Amino acid sequence: MHAPGRLRARRPWLPIVGAALAVAAVCALGMWRPWVVPSAPVAVEAESVAVVAGAAPLTLPDAPRVLVFGDSWVYGSAAIVPSLGFAYRLADHLGGETIVDGVRGSGYLKPGIDGGSYGERVAMLDPALDPDLVIIEGSINDRRLYPSGYRDAVTAVWDSLEALYPDAAIVVLGPAPQVLPVEPATAGIDGDLAAFAAERGWWYISPIAESWITPDNYPELIDTSDTGRDHPSTAGHAYLAEKVATAIAGMTEATDVVADAPLDEDVVTP
Repeated sequence: MHAPGRLRARRPWLPIVGAALAVAAVCALGMWRPWVVPSAPVAVEAESVAVVAGAAPLTLPDAPRVLVFGDSWVYGSAAIVPSLGFAYRLADHLGGETIVDGVRGSGYLKPGIDGGSYGERVAMLDPALDPDLVIIEGSINDRRLYPSGYRDAVTAVWDSLEALYPDAAIVVLGPAPQVLPVEPATAGIDGDLAAFAAERGWWYISPIAESWITPDNYPELIDTSDTGRDHPSTAGHAYLAEKVATAIAGMTEATDVVADAPLDEDVVTP
């Protein structure tokens, strides 16, 4: 599905530098989190930190054109109206335009309710969109099929996105937990995506490693009703938009710091 969101607003309210984001993630990893299943995939959260610390800073225009691609969380499920979903709200934070492509039930391996798998949907994207940034999110929908064929499916989708939008920066937003404790397959998907992104030198955002959703805020952020079906509430979508925008700000802030660095006192300019 393609539903453009065009909201103009302030820049992110809480910019952080990439290094600070990495340090925060390291600190989070050093804490015992009883709501996370202590399975082997959780140990690969260190890969998420490595990707954040090692990726090159993003350079985006003042009013970026952003394609947000993903599953029902991108679609805006459980918000009062889908247009209050986090992907639409990102435009307000980034001060540009978001093009929202979310399909309920879709994943790298799994076809969706309203469309195909990620690979099938990427093949249908308009080459003329010409985004400055692509954020590809999810997906917990793959957890029943994972891990068979997962690397091949992800590789094919990411290769296609790179070929389709060669001038766009690509950021991978891993799955956020719809239930706590985090399911082992969801933790495994998070770890794999982090490792795959690291291989390409891409930024990776891990809501799991960053503990975005905890037992304390879960009741407010996730709608567990029969209609919500463990998707973000309207408040949850607003929260996710702020968290993603903050992460994006950290990826671009390093560029601003370098640009604003004072000249060396020993350098004489003509």
